[in-house]
Amino acid sequence: MELLYEDELVAHDPHPLTQYVQRLVQRVRAVDERRPLLWDLLVTGFFVTAGVIDFAGGGWRNVAPDQDVPGPLVLAMSLGLTLPLLWRRRHPMGTLAVMVAFGTVSSGTGAMLQAALVQLIVLFSVALRLPLRTLGWAGAMMLVPLLVGTVRYPRGSWDQQIVPQVWAYAIVALLGIAVRSRQDHTQALVERARRLEVERDQQAQLAAAAERTRIAREMHDIIGHNLSVITGLADGGKYAAAKSPEHAAQALDAIGSTSRQALAELRRLLDVLRDDAPEAAALAPQPALADLTRLIDGVRSAGLPVRTTVHGRPDALPQGQELTVYRVVQEALTNTLKHGGPGATAAVRITYADDGVTVTVTDTGTAARTAAAPDGRGLTGMRERTALYAGTLEAGPRPRPATGWEVRLHLPRTTADDSASSAVSASASASAVSALVASPKESAQ
Repeated sequence: MELLYEDELVAHDPHPLTQYVQRLVQRVRAVDERRPLLWDLLVTGFFVTAGVIDFAGGGWRNVAPDQDVPGPLVLAMSLGLTLPLLWRRRHPMGTLAVMVAFGTVSSGTGAMLQAALVQLIVLFSVALRLPLRTLGWAGAMMLVPLLVGTVRYPRGSWDQQIVPQVWAYAIVALLGIAVRSRQDHTQALVERARRLEVERDQQAQLAAAAERTRIAREMHDIIGHNLSVITGLADGGKYAAAKSPEHAAQALDAIGSTSRQALAELRRLLDVLRDDAPEAAALAPQPALADLTRLIDGVRSAGLPVRTTVHGRPDALPQGQELTVYRVVQEALTNTLKHGGPGATAAVRITYADDGVTVTVTDTGTAARTAAAPDGRGLTGMRERTALYAGTLEAGPRPRPATGWEVRLHLPRTTADDSASSAVSASASASAVSALVASPKESAQ
């Protein structure tokens, strides 16, 4: 709140006197909030001292209709009108009732002590802290000594004695209501700011979790697939080394090419997380349908026969959908390399239709793999990618008597508005990466 207040001072450039008064009020409020008892003792002590001085100096006789009121009674009324001020916070109505009682005695005896004006402070406290209905009762109580003094010692017309006092009571009550409204408004703003801050933190945490999930999914797809291909190539090269050194050399070349490709993709992903990364890192294209041929060739070189079939015309798909198709095919073939067993084959069928694109990846893996294939991070990542475009993904064993596994993906055709929304979401996601995933960034460095 202090920062907001200072910003307002700079923006509006108030008069220096106004600044001084506002700072003084803030200091008084700060002391009142930190040490309320000390402030109450100071205020009460001031008015008690003033009342005693008024009694000892005889100043009360200057306005009293009856100057023959006994001194001890005047002293008792002075203390009764000022000392209860100490309890105005905890018991405002009780304090006012005691003051009204002594004020009625003061008006009835003709002393008309000026200490009765201290009741206005208690009236302000009632308006500041208690309901409006209680404020009405407080005003009615304060009229009692006023009416008693007017009836007992009339001075001129009744409106000259009553109306000014009533106006004073009303002004003090309205001032208390205004201060109370201001405090309630300020507390509402503070609470709203607190809720907005909590909501902002929650949104940042959700965004960070979403980005970490996305990065983990990309890392899994890149590293998992390429390591599976490298493993297949290494195993094939091991068996070929003894019989066909040329085939072993080809396997080593393929391992090097696959490793470099994996490193390039991994470096591009990690460069996005760096604050000092070149713009080319963020602008590097993601894999698309045109890269499926290279992907399938790499799987074939690792020892897995793959048959590819395409139906329909490959209309232009949004970049995000092309990446989804690529990653799903990549993950499905990677699972076949890992769990298909010896002699497994795979088939990739892509169908373009008016309602969208459908991709089916099947393999002829062993029955043991079919029964024990885990629903791990790879399948979870495929489902998450599919859900981004309101698609469907089915993964499971093929119907008997066939063996193996089948993954079927369907992505509905998106409109221009959907594509624009996806682009905006991707842009917002990329802009949030560097701010929300500091830990992965440091690890990359």
